[in-house]
Amino acid sequence: MFSRRQKHILLKSFSLVSIVRGYNILIIILAQYLTSVYILAPELPVRKVIFDVNLLMLVLASASAIAAGYIINSFYDSEKDLINRPRKTMLDKLVSQRTKLSTYFVLNFLSVFFASYVSFRAVAFFSIYIFAIWFYSHKLKKYPFVGNITAAILAVVPFFAVFIYYRNFDLVIFVHATFLFLLIAMRELVKDLENLKGDLVQNYKTIPVIYGTQTAKIMLTILSVLTLVPTMLLIFKFEIGYMYLFFFGSILALMVFVGILWMSKRKLHYLILHNILKFVIVIGVFSIVLIDINLLLNRLF
Repeated sequence: MFSRRQKHILLKSFSLVSIVRGYNILIIILAQYLTSVYILAPELPVRKVIFDVNLLMLVLASASAIAAGYIINSFYDSEKDLINRPRKTMLDKLVSQRTKLSTYFVLNFLSVFFASYVSFRAVAFFSIYIFAIWFYSHKLKKYPFVGNITAAILAVVPFFAVFIYYRNFDLVIFVHATFLFLLIAMRELVKDLENLKGDLVQNYKTIPVIYGTQTAKIMLTILSVLTLVPTMLLIFKFEIGYMYLFFFGSILALMVFVGILWMSKRKLHYLILHNILKFVIVIGVFSIVLIDINLLLNRLF
């Protein structure tokens, strides 16, 4: 049995993991490695990519910066989240604001420290990235369009750190990035619909607050249609192995998404839409292995 102090420490640990979205960090790490193996460095042996210390440092730098970003976002949104996510916020409040800020600075220091192992350019890259996340959390996220676009860009940026490292400028990489960017932009807009009540109270000038939920739904429908462009290109123009199955599945998922979207009226409906997009993104990460299912056997050494 745990003592009261041990239980308190355990709850605080769970709270901190909740704040930094530990599960998201793990997915991002996996996505960076799979992207490196299958898309960015397809000619290298898997073993060489996986055990590349420079890549490890870039991935750790990304993970630390993103985790710090979640903390500073939670710090600035504490009042709004109390309205939108009361249960999660009560768990998050087990960690004091002072502890959050201390952890934020430690994670940012670690991000720059990991990047310094690779190069000065990596340090500059992550320093700018850290500042951009802070500026987004502090100012930009409160404004329509700018906040949504910035959030989507910041979510994709860590992959460009690895992309720059391997110096692979194939068009297929940009098409994959465009597909991911559109999905994340949709997710950010759905989050605005989901958090409408708190945004109104805290005077966040999001798209649903300024232009209404109907306009937000129209924009989401347009973004859903736009995803067809990179999807069709990836299926019919590029060699992506069996990953075409994922992209056909994503088309069906987005058709369901649009159908539910226009019937949505309550927060629960928007939460379902959010989970659909999250599901598509996560399945997309695991589906990268379908590009070449024999790759691990053929390129391991």
